[in-house]
Amino acid sequence: MTTRTATRQPTRPAGSKRSWPVPAALIALVTIPVIAGVLRLVQLSGGAATLPPNPRFDASPLPVVVHVVSAIVFALVGALQFSARLRRRRRGWHRRAGRVVVVAGLGVALSALWLNQFFPRAHATRGIVYPLRLMFGVALVVTLLLGYRAVRRRQFARHRVWMIRSFAIALVAGTQVLTLGFGGAVFGTGDLAQALMLVAAWGINLTVAEWAVRHPAGRRRPAAAARRERAGALS
Repeated sequence: MTTRTATRQPTRPAGSKRSWPVPAALIALVTIPVIAGVLRLVQLSGGAATLPPNPRFDASPLPVVVHVVSAIVFALVGALQFSARLRRRRRGWHRRAGRVVVVAGLGVALSALWLNQFFPRAHATRGIVYPLRLMFGVALVVTLLLGYRAVRRRQFARHRVWMIRSFAIALVAGTQVLTLGFGGAVFGTGDLAQALMLVAAWGINLTVAEWAVRHPAGRRRPAAAARRERAGALS
């Protein structure tokens, strides 16, 4: 009986191929809100008015600036944190960037709560959207603090869970662009329809986040690799 020796192929680091699609998707999701935020900052600084004017923003620009700048930093820097390859190769950067992301996320949450309280929406949507913005603003603060506490205790799996949930809450503006666009085409642009499309965006983000929490890709790859190695050893 002859025994064939399995030829080992060069092993790539786990996640090398799948390291960047998630960060790229997150950045793509927030592209339109980031562009709109930059245009709003330019407008508030006295530049060209490319967005509809808002007298409340002009009268009290500081919370708007804090919210926009914090959201841009949170979205772009935070998206890179989802690259397994970058986390593995640049651990010091990952830790430093993580602190920046937490601070930026708190800036997003606290400024959003302020804007929700003092810059209320139209009366037709206030009864639906206002309490949800309040609830998710508080939830963003809680998830960020729980994620930070978990990593300080070196509970990395728990840290991952809370940070995924915080991103689902904070990046809702990108999803709302889609729900308002497609929902407006189907259900119209009335106040109630728009409010429901805003609510739907939170539902979509949280559903995706909970699926990612319960189906981590990193757990499946080692098992598949082990099966391949056993098959090669027996061949």
